[in-house]
Amino acid sequence: MSTEGSAEGSADSSGSVLGGAAPAEGDRASGLVTGTTGDVNTSSRDVITTGSLSITATDPVKASESAVTITEQAGGRVDSRSENPATDVQPASANLTLRIPSDELDRTLKELKKLGTLNFVTLTAQDVTQQSQDLDARITALTTSVDRLLALMASATTTADLISIESALSSRQSELESLQSQRDYLADQIDYSTVQLELVAEGTVAASGPDTFWSGIITGWTALVTALGGLLVGLGVALPWLVMLAILGVIVLVIVRMFARRRKAA
Repeated sequence: MSTEGSAEGSADSSGSVLGGAAPAEGDRASGLVTGTTGDVNTSSRDVITTGSLSITATDPVKASESAVTITEQAGGRVDSRSENPATDVQPASANLTLRIPSDELDRTLKELKKLGTLNFVTLTAQDVTQQSQDLDARITALTTSVDRLLALMASATTTADLISIESALSSRQSELESLQSQRDYLADQIDYSTVQLELVAEGTVAASGPDTFWSGIITGWTALVTALGGLLVGLGVALPWLVMLAILGVIVLVIVRMFARRRKAA
């Protein structure tokens, strides 16, 4: 007895807040312009929403603590969090991976945007309804297969039959557990949107390009000095190797000439 199924590719429908591919016609909504998902009808679909958010804050580390509080109050969690306090050589920053309940995403994003000045926000929605339905169908079929094998095991009359049924049952149960694990992971991705939050200090985000002749000259000169500085550093790193190669080259040249003289003398 065997039950086989293959997962089909999921039908994707994605859109981003700023840039990226345009959403499918069924996903177009004015909310996508401002980074909201409330106008997208997902009541009959399974959708995984992911996003990125960059905010300039006066104190990124303190803002990180506030972001954690906002997320937890929404019923979400923080999967990862890194904070870099300000030093003499680098400004303060923080990066967090937030898991936010999908039905609380819009409200939570509005609260997060209040932590400072918004640099950019992107949201992408992926429709995984077909993948979910396929997993559910395979799980149902395997569950039925396991139940039948258990019934056969109870009525087995020979040792050979019992061993054969146990082997098939073990294989079915292992596959069933794997599919259930995949379904649980997919359900978590659907129920909780993933948002990468970047918090940076003021002045960290690059300003706009030069808009006057003199500012262009200053920008060009600064770029030239930076490039020359990088070139000098590269030469400094390569210099010891170049000296060593030169010494080895001289040694090889001397040896070749010695052999050449001996051949002439012979």
